[in-house]
Amino acid sequence: MKLSYIYSSRTGLRRNTNEDFVDVFEVDDGLLAVVCDGLGGNNAGEVASQLAVSNIYSSFMENTLDEIPVRISMAVLAANRAIIEASEKTPDYKGMATTVVTLFINQHAAYWGHVGDSRIYYWEENVIRQITKDHSVVQKLLDEGLITAKEADKHPHKNVIMRALGDKSNVMVDTDTLELQKAKRWKFLLCSDGVSNVISSKELENLLKNNDLEQMSKTLSAMIEDRGAPDNYSYVIISNQTHN
Repeated sequence: MKLSYIYSSRTGLRRNTNEDFVDVFEVDDGLLAVVCDGLGGNNAGEVASQLAVSNIYSSFMENTLDEIPVRISMAVLAANRAIIEASEKTPDYKGMATTVVTLFINQHAAYWGHVGDSRIYYWEENVIRQITKDHSVVQKLLDEGLITAKEADKHPHKNVIMRALGDKSNVMVDTDTLELQKAKRWKFLLCSDGVSNVISSKELENLLKNNDLEQMSKTLSAMIEDRGAPDNYSYVIISNQTHN
């Protein structure tokens, strides 16, 4: 299975620095993609996000004996340790943290892990679904039936998250797996909340119908900036379609 992908990370129009960090690695006959959103308001969010991406990649590549879901979980935990160690050694880094979503795709399946409110969406045959659940105060209120989805969109604590890398040593990593059908058209979108807070799921669903990844990326960035790009925004789009 040949995969196409595109990724971008940009400073929002109301931000001075970009604390997001993104990369895609072609490894093990597949792709490993990582999106991290360093927490604004904490010190050195940009350092935390870069440390997370580099440590996830190096750990994933070093730990080849375990099953892939275990490799992903171990890689995210390795990144968490690296961030905590760096923050303990350098006073300017104290309190730094980051969200993470990481996805590995091979010939047969997709495997992912996440901590925080960055997201992964899966689009198949014109239908999109969010396959990660935010580790956020608003998501908890939704799960408990205390607010509606409409109220969640405008909730004053929308950006308050309950888990992040760098917060504590025993962070819990959510992982899951999805078998992939070669005969079907599908795409994955990994993104920071600078995307998901501005663009609705329905809009993303329509956007991902496009087969041209370059055009898709330009349109997505333009939509975010037309709406003021209040936060840094980052995304990776992966497709099993190799034609435009």
